[in-house]
Amino acid sequence: MLIIENIEKHLRDHGISPSYQRKRIFEYLYENQNHPNVNQIYEELVKEIPTLSKTTVYNTLNLFVEKKLAEVITIEGTEIRYDLYNPHTHGHFKCENCKKVYDIDIDAEKLHLKDLEGFQIKEQYFHFKGLCRECSNKTV
Repeated sequence: MLIIENIEKHLRDHGISPSYQRKRIFEYLYENQNHPNVNQIYEELVKEIPTLSKTTVYNTLNLFVEKKLAEVITIEGTEIRYDLYNPHTHGHFKCENCKKVYDIDIDAEKLHLKDLEGFQIKEQYFHFKGLCRECSNKTV
């Protein structure tokens, strides 16, 4: 798990000027880790920052992605969510019922994909959909 003691310094270390809005957007990602979309972040933060716009949230998230502080998650073609950048191989599971997205640890050492031998892999994504444990237990 990523531990950051000083968000302002962390942003500066990645070449980002730490405005109040940028710090709060990063704090939201860091504290919640709920794989939010732009609307979710906006709806939560506009309560405390009335001047915040969706455009600012979108542009800030794109800056975080560009600077490798966050990554885009697209489990379904039209839904874009964001996650703090994690260099360790992991995937995501989206519950079709409650719509929550979970991090899933993946042991890349155990993956052996013969069809990719000789290829240079620069990015990899693992996405799963179904029912989470909680929703599965409700249907039983």
